[in-house]
Amino acid sequence: MENIWDNKLIHSFCRPYNNNIFFSFNIVLILVRKLQNSDLMSDILSFLYPWTLAFHIVSVISWMAGLFYLPRLFVHHVEQAKEVKGLPVVFDMMEYKLLRVIMNPAMIATWVFGLILVLTPGVVDWSMIWPWTKLFGVVGMSWFHHWLALRRKDLAAGVNTVTGRGFRIMNEVPTVLMIVIVFSVVLKF
Repeated sequence: MENIWDNKLIHSFCRPYNNNIFFSFNIVLILVRKLQNSDLMSDILSFLYPWTLAFHIVSVISWMAGLFYLPRLFVHHVEQAKEVKGLPVVFDMMEYKLLRVIMNPAMIATWVFGLILVLTPGVVDWSMIWPWTKLFGVVGMSWFHHWLALRRKDLAAGVNTVTGRGFRIMNEVPTVLMIVIVFSVVLKF
C-alpha cells in the first residue's frame, strides 16, 4: 500500500491554502477517497457499520424530536406569550436551548454518521433511485431546520410575521420528509 502522505497533489494544496477551510476540506476528501479504495478503510468501515448505523438512528430520532417540538413551541409563543407577563422570555430560553443544545448537535451527528454510512462499501448503490430521494429528504430536513432557526431569531427579536396557524402548517413538513426518507431506505426502489 502506498503512503498516502506522499501524494504531491495533497502537498500542492497544503502550502498555499493551509488557512482556507475549503481547501482543508478538499484535502480530507482526497485522503478519504484514497483510503476508501484501500482494503484497510473498507475493513474498518465494515467493522464499524453496526455502530455507525446505531449512532445514525439515535441522532435522527433526536433531531426529529426537535423538528417536531420546536414549531409547537412557536405556536404557543405566538398565541399565548403576550397574555402572561414574563412568558416570552421563558419561551425564548426554551426555544434557544432546544435548538442549540439538542437539535444542532443531532443534525450534525446525523450528517456525520450518514456520510460515514455512505462511504461504507456496499451500503449505497447510487444507480438506484432511493439514495437520491433520501438525499432530497435529508436536504429538505436541513433546510427546515435552518428555517426554524431563522424564525427563532425573529421571535426573540420581536419581528415575527408567521402566525400560529402558519407554524402549525409548517409543522407537517418534517412528517412528509420523514415518510419520503423512511420509505426510500426501507423499500430501496
